[in-house]
Amino acid sequence: MTPKTKMKVQINLVLLILGVLLTSCDKKAVFDQYKSVSNAWHKDSIVRFDLPKMDPSKKYNLFLNVRDNADYPFENLFVIVSLEQPNHQVNVDTLEYKMANPDGTLMGNGFSDVKESKLYYKENYTFSQKGTYKVCIQQALRETGKVPGVERLKGITEVGFRVETTE
Repeated sequence: MTPKTKMKVQINLVLLILGVLLTSCDKKAVFDQYKSVSNAWHKDSIVRFDLPKMDPSKKYNLFLNVRDNADYPFENLFVIVSLEQPNHQVNVDTLEYKMANPDGTLMGNGFSDVKESKLYYKENYTFSQKGTYKVCIQQALRETGKVPGVERLKGITEVGFRVETTE
């Protein structure tokens, strides 16, 4: 085996091990999906997720995931989240999340200017009905003293939803 071939084999082995480690560390995830909103989230754009069928005997933690960048101009994020049950009953929540520190630096995880925030939505939630649940998320940010919402919320690139088992 030539030194160049040996090096390629070693690199491939390291990449394989890293891939296995990264995927095996996330055993609690039942659903984890993102949708792009380009580089600005329009106030009329509703991000929708159809959740897989969940075990009604288990409890789950539900999260909103947001990827944003340095173009995000606010400290907080306001969203309206609706959770539609299989019987079509809809629960609606208006939520506020802190997205930046007082000095303007974004919170969240990430090594570049893109940060990922995992935001609690519901804790120890039970999907008590059998069938498909639907989640809709809409930004509801308003500038101080202004009634109309921010039409195009810059700096948000993707919105996601995540379901984890509590076990």
